[in-house]
Amino acid sequence: MTEGFIPEIAVIGAGPAGLMAADFLSQKKFHVTVYEQKPNAGRKFLLAGRSGLNLTHAGGLDHFLKQYGDGAAWLRPALESFTPDDVIHFAENLGQACFTGTSGKIFPVGLKASQLLRAWLKRLSDRGVTFQFRTRWSGFGDDGTILLAHEGAIAVKKPDAVILALGGASWPRTGSDGDWTDHFQTDMMSPFAPANCGFRAALSPEFCSKHEGAVLKSVTAHFEGLKSRGDITVTKDGLEGAPIYALSAPLRQRIASQGAAKLHIDLRPMMTMDQTRHNVARLRPRESQSNHLRRLGLSPVARGLFQEGWFDHREGLDLATALHHVPVTLAQPADMARAISVAGGVRQMAVDSGFMLRQRPGVFIAGEMLDWEAPTGGYLLQACFSTGYLAALSAEKWLTRHAG
Repeated sequence: MTEGFIPEIAVIGAGPAGLMAADFLSQKKFHVTVYEQKPNAGRKFLLAGRSGLNLTHAGGLDHFLKQYGDGAAWLRPALESFTPDDVIHFAENLGQACFTGTSGKIFPVGLKASQLLRAWLKRLSDRGVTFQFRTRWSGFGDDGTILLAHEGAIAVKKPDAVILALGGASWPRTGSDGDWTDHFQTDMMSPFAPANCGFRAALSPEFCSKHEGAVLKSVTAHFEGLKSRGDITVTKDGLEGAPIYALSAPLRQRIASQGAAKLHIDLRPMMTMDQTRHNVARLRPRESQSNHLRRLGLSPVARGLFQEGWFDHREGLDLATALHHVPVTLAQPADMARAISVAGGVRQMAVDSGFMLRQRPGVFIAGEMLDWEAPTGGYLLQACFSTGYLAALSAEKWLTRHAG
């Protein structure tokens, strides 16, 4: 860059990816402006941390990469550039000490996203980062310009580099509405699909109406050799919860290819089959199945779910075996607006290794705009942080070669 030249950087989107890009670039003494369509920053970040901010996860790089499936090789450079350890140091430098939970999830001690976000925004402000809220990105103009809509007027800006971090299409009330896809060519995009989501299921309306909101505590969901344990909640037309979120990608793919997917739920994961058989053998033969299930300690919602699936087990399976393999047929993913995250977005072929758009030099993509997905547990935020960091690092290198 020419001596004395200070690049102007536009970061579009004030979520974790955009803020991380602004954080990196502000250390380089660039002029950074963050544009956000909502009245304040980090709305989805705050919502994600409502029940405890899970920043990242313990485990080495290989463990992390396994969580991203087909996107692992693509995301590897980003995760190497900004690692889980870097996330911890980042939080600690903002005054937020971290701890590792029993499941390997890493949280700030205060658990609140608001505390970390407040400290983060103050640091960015102290470094001279400017925020312009209620401003929506409206596409690309000519000759490297971008269009920004603010209070009914369209402004044309020509920054030296642009970081687009506009999010996916889940939780649209936070600003992550996916409307930006209209400004990209169709062949550059993989269609959005709900990820980490619940599913509509072939359960009776009576069961769903009676048990909506009830929780199956500490059960294990099985699908095609994969399993995940945790709590599952009954919705008005199906099931949701961490065990189902973890299996959502293969479940979604099976539904797309075959029209439905059969999930199995183990209602007694803490017991071996022999232990369950021993308990079943002690039941009074003449009692009803409902009484048997009650005596086995199943909750009302667990009893109801078992009885929903019992028709599949009337031939060939005993009661004990059936308790460990309750079938539920899933018909389709729940609405994308209710999903925690999305699959789909800007395809790998549309950007270079530094996430710069091949057709628009100087424009970089970060966060959920990119076509990757991951389970909950810190992997989503980690990838947003890491891709935001690498996009900013790539922008700095590009500017060094081309600007000024």
